[in-house]
Amino acid sequence: MDEFESKLLPVLREGVDVVKMTFFQRLMYHLDAQHPGREAAFIKMLAALVVNDIFCTPNPTESFVFFLSDNRSLIHKTLKEVPLEFADMMVPLTDALRIQVLCDKQEGIDSLSILAHANELKILLVPMQIPLPASFMQMVRELGSKHDILLPASIRKLDS
Repeated sequence: MDEFESKLLPVLREGVDVVKMTFFQRLMYHLDAQHPGREAAFIKMLAALVVNDIFCTPNPTESFVFFLSDNRSLIHKTLKEVPLEFADMMVPLTDALRIQVLCDKQEGIDSLSILAHANELKILLVPMQIPLPASFMQMVRELGSKHDILLPASIRKLDS
């Protein structure tokens, strides 16, 4: 991996994280409205497990494993609702998933199964082209700004 790629990959991964944080935040508001009276901790855990499922990043922490076991059907129901309730997030999610897989590939990790999983969930927009790093980061900056998520300095300095 050359010096450019070694600097670019962490920035792209931060961009993926901004998309994940934005989606997590929006999903929490949505779930809070869907499940009035539920504790904030329940809503946060449910949202986290949905995001983790989409990005194939399970959390092995005991509390997450127990919550997943106890709420599997609710998590699956929520996953099925994502393309319908968050249509405006499908492009950012698709781009973030593709960038994640590209970064993994550059690091010698085969994670194509992530895209197959997202496709099964009807989250992956298949006819879309893989985003170029600059256009992905522009979308990340706009999304992060719109949702008041602090952008890491490296994202703001990408154009420098």
